[in-house]
Amino acid sequence: MADSRSQGYRWHKMKQETNPREFLRARESSYVSACARFLQSNTAEDPVWYWEDAEKTLLALLIYSKGSFFPVFNGQSHIPVPHFMSHFLSTMSIYALQGLLHDTELLEAVMGPLGYVPVERIDYDLMSLDQQPNPALLTRGPPGLILRPPKPGDMDNLFQLQSAYDQEEVLPQQAVFNPAACRLSLEHIMDHEHILVAELGSRLVGKINTSAASFSRYQIGGVYVHPAYRGLGIASRMGALFIRRLLAEKKGVTLFVKKQNPFARKLYRHIGFETLNTYRISYF
Repeated sequence: MADSRSQGYRWHKMKQETNPREFLRARESSYVSACARFLQSNTAEDPVWYWEDAEKTLLALLIYSKGSFFPVFNGQSHIPVPHFMSHFLSTMSIYALQGLLHDTELLEAVMGPLGYVPVERIDYDLMSLDQQPNPALLTRGPPGLILRPPKPGDMDNLFQLQSAYDQEEVLPQQAVFNPAACRLSLEHIMDHEHILVAELGSRLVGKINTSAASFSRYQIGGVYVHPAYRGLGIASRMGALFIRRLLAEKKGVTLFVKKQNPFARKLYRHIGFETLNTYRISYF
């Protein structure tokens, strides 16, 4: 990587008068998580830096939010070393780095010499859907399956599903599960996200929710079916119905799924998703 001030190119900390919304919006399908974090950010606490050339053309962004970096490097093959990085990493704790594979590799190359070496990297398929899901899936599942929004009395049962999902799909290998943090996360989902639950025989057996919203897209997360009820078509029906309702709001849908989970990758392709790119989360 070149020096951050070479050839007239330079990193700047974003100020209130600088607005990269159109830059992000034009690249939204590949950067839904970054767009969502930007829209939610308080720049006093969650700084955003931008890289521009000598003609003041915006080329890349680096978003910090709640202990994570979200690089938006826009296919650049060479990103100059951000001059602020050494000081920032010495004063702030970085838990994770996430984004397109190429972007995360570039930023890891900067962070490594400064003492940040990932303890775990997880690669995902970044997938997108803008058309109606496979209609055949809307009738899948066992007799008596009910798909509905959650009720206030569902909280304890939903917590069991959410805690299992976090431990199976979200937490890095060396992380310790925190029930209190999980419950707070679930409360946030209940209050601020779209969520659908699957009920069978008066028991909650599955859930799906949005995890982020950008300019014109939702990101799906939290897709989980109790192990005793898998293979019955619950996940595909739940996913198809949930996505159809999101698309009715005239928004596209994005998700990322672990490359090491062939069942889930096959499920989402069957629903109608297409793979856009490889997405990586690196944990420190």
